[in-house]
Amino acid sequence: MTIPCGILKNYVDMKSIHILLVEDNEGDIILTQEAFEESPLIRTIEVAKNGKEALNILLQKEGYEDRKEPDLVLLDINLPIKSGHEVLQEIKSVESKKHIPIIIFTTSSSQADIDLAYLHHANSFVSKPVEINGFMKAVASIEQFWFNTASLPLGVK
Repeated sequence: MTIPCGILKNYVDMKSIHILLVEDNEGDIILTQEAFEESPLIRTIEVAKNGKEALNILLQKEGYEDRKEPDLVLLDINLPIKSGHEVLQEIKSVESKKHIPIIIFTTSSSQADIDLAYLHHANSFVSKPVEINGFMKAVASIEQFWFNTASLPLGVK
C-alpha cells in the first residue's frame, strides 16, 4: 500500500518518520543528523556503524528483535564487516523487507558502484558532496523527494 503525497502530511501526523543511517564516519553521522534536525517530519534517526549491525536491525535479529522497521535507509557503501553492497543485496532478497526504500548515500561516484547498487535494487544513489553546504543540500533533497514528493509504502509484515 502506498501513501499518495497529498495524504503524506496526515500520515506523518499519525506516524513519525524513522530513518536508519548506516554510516561508520562520525563526521558524516553528525552532519546527517544536523541536516535532519530542522525537519518537522523526521522524528528518529537510528545509526548502525557497520554492515552486520545494519542487517541485524533490518532483519530484527541478534538483540535487535524489538527494533522498529525504518521508513527509509541511508546506506553508505564502504562499511566495516559487511559492505553496503552486501547489505543492500541481502535486504532486497528478503521478501518482507523489499518495500523499505534504500538510498545509497556515499562518497563514491564510481559508475561501477552506481551500476552495482541499481543491480541490487537500490531505490536511489546519491554521492555525498565533499563541501558542507553541498552535503546539507543533498540531505535536504533526499528528505524533500522521499517524504514530500514520493509515495511511500506502508510497512509490510
